[in-house]
Amino acid sequence: MTATAGRVLRQLTHDPRTIALLVIVPVLLITLLRYVFDGAPGTFDATGASLLGIFPLITMFLVTSIATLRERTTGTLERLLALPLGKGGLIAGYALAFGVVAVVQSALATAVSVWLLGLDVVGSPWLLLLVALLDALLGTALGLFVSAFAASEFQAVQFMPAVIFPQLLLCGLFTPREAMHPVLEAISNVLPMSYAVDGMNQVLQHPEITGDFVRDVAVVAGSAVLVLCLGAITLRRRTP
Repeated sequence: MTATAGRVLRQLTHDPRTIALLVIVPVLLITLLRYVFDGAPGTFDATGASLLGIFPLITMFLVTSIATLRERTTGTLERLLALPLGKGGLIAGYALAFGVVAVVQSALATAVSVWLLGLDVVGSPWLLLLVALLDALLGTALGLFVSAFAASEFQAVQFMPAVIFPQLLLCGLFTPREAMHPVLEAISNVLPMSYAVDGMNQVLQHPEITGDFVRDVAVVAGSAVLVLCLGAITLRRRTP
């Protein structure tokens, strides 16, 4: 597992464009949002925390799915699985490598939002960092999972409208989930991004850790573990 994680991290360090996408782009997007609402700082406070969790999930999903698929199409993954290496250990290695990147990404985005852009949160910024990190890990898990069903990098990108966009529309970012049609509200209640946004809002509104915050964090973390397990199950030893 550690050998796989080290190899993936070494590959990432030789790809500055991917590093920029993972680390710099979320910060730039949040900064852009701050100045879009320059005349209404309260609006930025209301949406900035939610997007602080959504941006890492999206970027980690995109990069992880493409990077894992590239390993499969080049034959690297097949050669690794020919060794006495379990699927679970291999998936855990990928998750560990991208998890390290997720820590850097989430820490930088949270620090810039709170201390440079003036995001006003009632709770602890460390709790914001925790939720952002779990969201990034969830995006990593989803990317690893969907890469098993794509035959090309273009197909991996095509999974974004199917996996990410519905969650983005139903997570409560644009309108409270309670105001949605009952069917859509029921669907949003089983989507992990909804709990990521709810967790961010709990930190935004409450000075202490609430029961709802614990529930939201547990759902996001549990979803990431579940998707990683599904990714290990669906990982094929031979490339079609």
